[in-house]
Amino acid sequence: MDTMEALVVSEPNRFRVESVPMPSPGVDEVRCRVRAVSICGTDAHLIRGDYPGFWPPAFPFIPGHEWAGQIEALGAGAERYGWAIGDRVAGTSHDACGVCQKCVEGRYNLCENYGRAGLHKQYGHNEQGAYASYVVHHVKAIFRLPESLGFEEGALLDPASIALHTAHRGGVRAGDDVAVMGPGPIGLLAADAARALGAGRVMVVGRGVRLATAAALGHHTVETTARDPVDTLRDLTEGRGVDVVLECAGSSQTTRWALAALRKGGRCASVGIPTDEVQLALQALVLNELELVGVRASAGEMRRVIPLVTDGRIRVREMITHRFPLSDYATALETFNERSSGALKIIVTP
Repeated sequence: MDTMEALVVSEPNRFRVESVPMPSPGVDEVRCRVRAVSICGTDAHLIRGDYPGFWPPAFPFIPGHEWAGQIEALGAGAERYGWAIGDRVAGTSHDACGVCQKCVEGRYNLCENYGRAGLHKQYGHNEQGAYASYVVHHVKAIFRLPESLGFEEGALLDPASIALHTAHRGGVRAGDDVAVMGPGPIGLLAADAARALGAGRVMVVGRGVRLATAAALGHHTVETTARDPVDTLRDLTEGRGVDVVLECAGSSQTTRWALAALRKGGRCASVGIPTDEVQLALQALVLNELELVGVRASAGEMRRVIPLVTDGRIRVREMITHRFPLSDYATALETFNERSSGALKIIVTP
């Protein structure tokens, strides 16, 4: 039996690179040689065991879902979709059923058959992922990588698509004042996405090294430690508040700031997932007709984000701060989790 190297999580906080059986592609699937994988915050949570029984359903498990590589083998029928051995591709995580109401409406990220065997897979979450020499994906979950983009940039197309989906869910329109809570990778990519959709001003709210990165990328920045950022945002908008907030930090405090900073009729799209309880001022939400919407992954934005990345309007290479081989994943993860490291996106090469 052919084998490959993979990062295997045997139980929460216990993992190692080991030899495992190489997966075989089924009908309408392809096997790809993984050339680059990016560490996502979800990976860190999954490895810690923060989603017991859900992500992953059981251990041992191979995480990883932000990747790019080359097709190495075709499953039966895959060639019907125009794929060939050697094609360069970028992967995304959702392989939805395609037939439920949400899938038919194009919202496959909300597949109503989520997690049902034989109907839905989310690679690196409830299905084996890409921290490995090879990965198998359905053709629905791969996208052609332009020659102008390298594999490292290709690995960041999935988070870039999530950032674009966040801006879409926020309803960003030309000329809007947009605030982004959290200058992490998704926040910085979402700021670019808002600009790509025509935002008039993009104001990134945060602190430290990451906020300095936002400033270096040309965004207006709002520091959170010296003054209440809501007051600053209102001062910048002549007291009205911002049209849209893209909440990318996922804390109870930033969520409260987000809603308090909105102008009347404003909209907050929340992609950060708070792990603590959030108390909301519902009276203001009702009387000011504010909108608070959730954001889950992306829904069709992969195709749309690729030309934006290719043209440099959504900047992914600037997010890459560190590189490690898969064999040194423990150090890579420690660097990712340590805020003082300045890490944004860490590329792992199997």
